[in-house]
Amino acid sequence: MRRSLRWLAGGLLTLAAGAAAAQSSLPPGVAGALQRAGLPASAFSALVVPVAPDGVERLRHRAEVPVNPASVMKLVTTYAAIDLLGPDFTWQTRFYGDGPASGGALRGNLYIRGGGDPKLVLERLQEAFATLHNKGVQVVMGDIVLDHSAFELPATHPGDFDGESLRPYNASPDALLVNFKSVILTFEPDTAAGVARVRSEPPMAGLAIDATVPLSKAGCGDWRGALQARFDDANTVRFEGRYPQSCGEKVWPVAYQDPASYAARAIEGLWRASGGALTGSVRSGLTPPAATLLHEAQSLPLSDIITDVNQWSNNVMAQQVFLTLGRLSPARVDAVTAPRGPLIPVRTGRFERSREVVARWWKTTFGIRPTPPVLDNGAGLSRDERITPEALVGLLRHAAQHANGDRFVQSLSVAGVSGTAARMARGPDSAARGNAWLKTGTLRDVVGIAGYVNAVNGTRYAVVGFINHPNAGAGRPALEALVEWSAGLKD
Repeated sequence: MRRSLRWLAGGLLTLAAGAAAAQSSLPPGVAGALQRAGLPASAFSALVVPVAPDGVERLRHRAEVPVNPASVMKLVTTYAAIDLLGPDFTWQTRFYGDGPASGGALRGNLYIRGGGDPKLVLERLQEAFATLHNKGVQVVMGDIVLDHSAFELPATHPGDFDGESLRPYNASPDALLVNFKSVILTFEPDTAAGVARVRSEPPMAGLAIDATVPLSKAGCGDWRGALQARFDDANTVRFEGRYPQSCGEKVWPVAYQDPASYAARAIEGLWRASGGALTGSVRSGLTPPAATLLHEAQSLPLSDIITDVNQWSNNVMAQQVFLTLGRLSPARVDAVTAPRGPLIPVRTGRFERSREVVARWWKTTFGIRPTPPVLDNGAGLSRDERITPEALVGLLRHAAQHANGDRFVQSLSVAGVSGTAARMARGPDSAARGNAWLKTGTLRDVVGIAGYVNAVNGTRYAVVGFINHPNAGAGRPALEALVEWSAGLKD
């Protein structure tokens, strides 16, 4: 039997034995918060248990019931990645040429083959272009060809999930994901001229953005609405309203209105802004087998990537990681026994392959009890994903014993201090402030938390809580009360 399954079997027996000893009624702070929000106890589910394999449960409430976890599902994706790929895993974006380079010119096409890097931001592309220039590639006497073939993805519209197509959190994954497919607009008032000056990045080929917008003396309030921005034309961004002078400088990240052309426009704009020249166009295509490797740009390590994913709940980065897991061989996932060595992507990433790989990893690592999760895109941005508090606690306890468990824990938000949990535990007497490492989740009808809490009794607990209800948002104080109760355990 695999070492991980032996450990888990013992842990699950402890959970089962401890269920009778666990508190069956909700803590008063939790029950009171639910009552004030008008939420029934049946909408709430929770499990609190020490991370030690022989620890006894402290609280159990509907822990065996599958719930929509929202972004808390990112814990499954990121822990599977830590286990299968290792914390030092990196993605590669490779640059190839199909002609000779001499005299500062590449006499042929420049190919950019994406490897699924979740954080290929402007600064890293600029560094890559500077390296190419230093290697004598300043003029491309052909096309720049963008190779997205590492992932095969279904056709989608960014507004499919909730109709908010301009929200960066709805950006779709891509093997060559450039700057999250977003345009960053900065508004800076120039009172002498009576306008706000508009800066934008990255430079986008063929996109005209109004350089100024008139100032108003209105309160800041809904300043984005006051701009009356027009994003209906892929070649222009216009402002038909005014910018409130009282706002000072503001930044507005916007998902580009034509995401399919974003990479081509951004890369052409960045290439030219870096001092590069291009005689052809920027287009999509495949890298020929005989092309010569000119440069390889490595991503940040996985441990840094999952910190962005978990602390800031970055959906598209989570999907990039999830799709990368789908590039692994299922047979290799099945065959590996603990301690695991990092696996290498060997095939094209697809969502269905990712679901298969993570399901097989779950079965290999945890077995079939508690109920395995139901996965969709691995980010929680889904109405279909499901998991039980029992399953999440099993994952958290397993991670606490993992050789790279500290890297996983440090990827989480700290209550009252950092990330999406920074607004929690802000009271002067909070026992949880600085002592709880959490992943939060929010969707329409869903709020949740899961992570680790160090209690005043010296015990570290795995703590999971969810509310699935049409009025779930009003129940956040109940989740905060659960974390505080866990941190305040004294015996």
